[in-house]
Amino acid sequence: MRGTGDSGSGDRPPPGRPPAKQPGEQPGDDHAAFSALLEDSVEDLYEHAPCGYLSTLLDGTIAKINRTLLDWLGYDHGDLVGRRTFSDLLTVGGRLHHETHFGPLLHLQGEVSGVALELKATDGSRLPVLVTSTVKSGDDGRPLLIRTTVFDARDRRAYETELLRARQQADREREELTRLNVTLQQTLLPPTLVNVPGLDVAAYYHIASTDKVGGDFYDLFPLSAGTWGLFLGDVCGKGAAAAAVTSLARYTLRAAAVYDPDPAAVLSNLNTVLNHEYNGDDPRFCTVIFGLLTPDGAHGGFRVTLSGGGHPPALLLRADGSADQLPTPGGQLIGVLPDPHIATVTVHLEAGDTLLLHTDGLTEARQARNSNGDRYGDEALLDFVRALAPTTASDAVAAIRDLLDTFGTGIDDDTAVLAINVPRPTSEEQQ
Repeated sequence: MRGTGDSGSGDRPPPGRPPAKQPGEQPGDDHAAFSALLEDSVEDLYEHAPCGYLSTLLDGTIAKINRTLLDWLGYDHGDLVGRRTFSDLLTVGGRLHHETHFGPLLHLQGEVSGVALELKATDGSRLPVLVTSTVKSGDDGRPLLIRTTVFDARDRRAYETELLRARQQADREREELTRLNVTLQQTLLPPTLVNVPGLDVAAYYHIASTDKVGGDFYDLFPLSAGTWGLFLGDVCGKGAAAAAVTSLARYTLRAAAVYDPDPAAVLSNLNTVLNHEYNGDDPRFCTVIFGLLTPDGAHGGFRVTLSGGGHPPALLLRADGSADQLPTPGGQLIGVLPDPHIATVTVHLEAGDTLLLHTDGLTEARQARNSNGDRYGDEALLDFVRALAPTTASDAVAAIRDLLDTFGTGIDDDTAVLAINVPRPTSEEQQ
């Protein structure tokens, strides 16, 4: 047998003997600790275990309970053993659960594990616990008693309470953020569309997500006598940064139109502002259609001049039932280049004609009924409006709104729609 000072020995000490002394240990420390473990009685381990133990008869009468659980609840042995049942220690709700679920399940399965209950202490406080019970049976298989282990769940309950509080706080903050986003979005849109004599107008804004403010915008406003300006655009990105650009673009367009109402000049002025303000590490740009509406006194209807900067083409739905795109080809994004190409087109709106402007959130939506998740696209939208023509502004917007609803969660971006219609004479409508 090797001495205790032999550091090369990896052998474990024989049963009943203390382990070899390690360097740095005080003589006798290891032996005293090991002896203390050997002298620890089973009864002491039961009484002072880090969890509660109790045994009950089959009717629930407490037959044995350890000191740990008694100390938690403030009782003595004589208060409970042979006098009270386990369910007597439970709160009203816990007792109801024990009698209707815990007890029947225990007798059916012979064991129930990790059930959350609350015990009543003598001072009136409540002790949240996790309870596991097993039925002890005799050699003949007949149940004799119930053994129960009780774990203190106060720390766990405190953690769950704090987690719930944090979640509720997060929910409140999300609701507040949603309200702020909706409010901010509303400030970027006209509260109502201006009344233009001889025109019916309608608009709709579809919010893809309330978590972030979108960058779509539109407006219709008076300029000089007998002339109105209109625009519809889409700023890149979402959130506060996009909202700032949206606000800047909206008010710049209005101011530029007062200074020089020519549509190409208006977009050129907006391009200068954006290119100057956002030409650093975080460039910002947008797509826009700006137009002038002027009544045509000689032929009736309205003359419309549109300039586009990288925006999807407007759609023209004629009174004869035809429909087509009104392209502004080659128009470049506003805010990217110092001197972009801006395309302009002029059209005459006659009685029954409808002009429809939209942002690309509509054509880039994914079709829920399409298993491949393909985007809706310009051609599908053109077929859709061809089936609508002829129509009114309000009916066109209502149809687009219903179409957006069919996409469900397939809409990734906000969508703005603006429709302008020259009403038919009352006599024609009646016919």
